[in-house]
Amino acid sequence: MKRCEWGEGSELYQKYHDTEWGVPVFDDRKHFEFLVLESAQAGLSWITILKKRENYRQAYDDFDPLKVARYTERKKLQLLANSGIVRNRLKIEASINNAKRFLEIQKEFGSFSAYIWGFVKGTPIIGKWKAINELPARTELSDKLASDMKRRGFRFLGATIMYSHMQATGIVNDHITGCFRYREINEMKAKFSSPGT
Repeated sequence: MKRCEWGEGSELYQKYHDTEWGVPVFDDRKHFEFLVLESAQAGLSWITILKKRENYRQAYDDFDPLKVARYTERKKLQLLANSGIVRNRLKIEASINNAKRFLEIQKEFGSFSAYIWGFVKGTPIIGKWKAINELPARTELSDKLASDMKRRGFRFLGATIMYSHMQATGIVNDHITGCFRYREINEMKAKFSSPGT
């Protein structure tokens, strides 16, 4: 069974590749989870974050943006002392700020999902890459998305991170064409429909 090269060599990567990466996400809490993890990943490897994912889930109240938005200075200090997550003050402060901005988008658009899927009019972009080294790190669309989110006050979520988010949440299918998940993800396109778009 052929899969994207990055999905080999680690059981954690393989499971993530085979079951999550590229599956269309319309659940706001899942979107928020990825935003927290992806902003924490800046400058680090994704496998480092995957290993800490369960610790993040516990530390961040199961990624409830409403709770995270209300984190106090005391909670911030607890997070900084938590060796199970990335203890970077700027990233922790950004995650709390981003939770507040996330709630503002929910209020304006009805859901974060409706907002982000609106950038592709509810239809996933299907990549046609034959090799991993062909995949872009960012695109004109991720530049546009990151720029809009920055304007709305989000932090630590630039164009490269937002392209990773689009890949992870199925807004873009960037499995290589020879990967068994490429066809499976494309078939999901017919089953899923983005609410509010």
